[in-house]
Amino acid sequence: MSSRIDADKSGQVPNRIQRILRGPRPESVPGLVGTAVTVVGLLDIAAGVFPRFRHSRIHAVTEVLPGSFGPFAAALAISAGVLLLLLAHGLKRRKRRAWRAAVVLLPAGAVAQFTYRHSVIGVLIAAALLALLLRHQGEFKALPDPRSRWKALANFVLMSAGSIGLGLVIVNSHPRRVVGDPGLYEQITHVVYGLFGFEGPVDYAGKVSWTVGYSLGALGMLTALTTIYLAFRPEHPAARLTSDDEAKLRGLLAKHGGRDSLGHFALRRDKAVVFSPSGKAAVTYRVVSGVMLASGDPIGDVEAWPGAIERFMEEAKAHSWTPAVMGCSETGGEVWTRETGLDALELGDEAIVDVKDFSLSGRAMRNVRQMVKRIERNGYTTKVRRVSELTEAELDAVRGASDAWRGTDTERGFSMALGRVGDPGDGDCVIATAHRVEEGDTSPFGDLKAVLHFVPWGPDGMSLDLMRRDRAADPGMNELLIVAALQACPGLKVEKVSLNFAMFRSALARGEKIGAGPVLRAWRGLLVFLSRWFQIESLYKFNAKFQPRWEPRFVVFRSTRDLPRIGFAAMQAEGFVTLALPRLFAGRRRPKPVRACTHATHGTRPLATLPTQPEREVQAA
Repeated sequence: MSSRIDADKSGQVPNRIQRILRGPRPESVPGLVGTAVTVVGLLDIAAGVFPRFRHSRIHAVTEVLPGSFGPFAAALAISAGVLLLLLAHGLKRRKRRAWRAAVVLLPAGAVAQFTYRHSVIGVLIAAALLALLLRHQGEFKALPDPRSRWKALANFVLMSAGSIGLGLVIVNSHPRRVVGDPGLYEQITHVVYGLFGFEGPVDYAGKVSWTVGYSLGALGMLTALTTIYLAFRPEHPAARLTSDDEAKLRGLLAKHGGRDSLGHFALRRDKAVVFSPSGKAAVTYRVVSGVMLASGDPIGDVEAWPGAIERFMEEAKAHSWTPAVMGCSETGGEVWTRETGLDALELGDEAIVDVKDFSLSGRAMRNVRQMVKRIERNGYTTKVRRVSELTEAELDAVRGASDAWRGTDTERGFSMALGRVGDPGDGDCVIATAHRVEEGDTSPFGDLKAVLHFVPWGPDGMSLDLMRRDRAADPGMNELLIVAALQACPGLKVEKVSLNFAMFRSALARGEKIGAGPVLRAWRGLLVFLSRWFQIESLYKFNAKFQPRWEPRFVVFRSTRDLPRIGFAAMQAEGFVTLALPRLFAGRRRPKPVRACTHATHGTRPLATLPTQPEREVQAA
């Protein structure tokens, strides 16, 4: 009691009233405004689509206005509503350009609502949001995303489909004024004609035909203008690794490359990089669908990792990108979570073979041993060499075969793929090849039948990059070349080899043991079921053939609600979700090869789930 009275006497306002008067927290304004703008956009569209209130008090005033003003206001309300819906996501991501557009469109939509539908509530909501935008404009400073011409095509397809759907609603929103009984075909025809500004087969009594015509024309013009704007605005492609950046990264890898088996994959030239202030550490990344996606651990001195991570987070904040890390080690996950407050989740395990412990003898290696002996009896031979030891003709054959034997039309790989073979700067990489001379063989690659490519992992290790084989070759080419590479490691001064990555490996391994609980068994059953379409169980079993030790890998993320978005971005980065030209034009424009196909038998070491049915040699026990 006394404390409450003292608070009143001191002039303090209760906390709840203070919060109401103070308004929302500045950091929550973009999300709040983005959601509210979505509602306002829907209200604007509804105001333009549905007939105006005939019993409004100011209806008598609007009757003296020119007859075309009402239809024009309806078209303006629809246009403003559609544009606000398009801007809502940008506002949530704190984009400055979305803020500028919303400051213009909110008053326009409010005026259209007031003029056409006389909605005072809609005007008040728009005014309140405009006040929030102006008061907290400092929260909307995010820079634009990388962009390309593909957004113009996507906008045209989505806007066209949306305009046709909304146009059907507009055509059917005046049922009492329709002349006759037009069918669905006539309605769709009327919408399509209206989008291009022509009269359609549907007719209305009174001035409704003007309202529908203006509204459809506004949708068509909006589709055309936004597509033209996106098509002709300057491209801002994603940042690429420059020659200076690559030189700095190679220097860091020379000193600290032995810490992470994924370190050399940071040299992909379709990644960007941020360095710590001291220059002793770096984080490489790619931006995909608004997600700033890093892979593996930071490069360089562990003591300098926090500086590079801080620069990474600053860059993500400046563009309002969602930060995420795919496939970092346990040490990397600990540093990321400690320095940023992000969370980590175990994604799977990496198979690592210690060369000194590897042997084909013993019952556990029986299947691999028998397969290798059988292939060797069929006349196959192997060669394991550094890239610098191959001639240019041999490198050309390896590159050509690697492209020709790719398992899919789309190049795949990001986290565990270098994206090139035989580059002058990659002389320390290792290539294992399988050969067999056959009479009457017309292959353009001669006796070459399979290729494995390894990248350096510090001074005494190497990491598997890609696996490609001729589809006509005998099954077991990958086992043959992996064994050949492991047996050649002492001569190459290599002590450890990183093989493929197995997603959810621990769940598969523990779920099949005696005593596994019902939850773990159910989870394993789901993974086995999904393995019919994705290489989960089969890839784990393929790796397990070589008796590796397993090192866990983690995904680092900001919040659980970001995981679906991060997963989708990872699938795009790995090449599972692509924007490809139609096959009609595929021959006219082929993408520049980036050798990174994530396929257990014809691709690179996968980090994400694989979208093909396992082939028989991967399934072999």
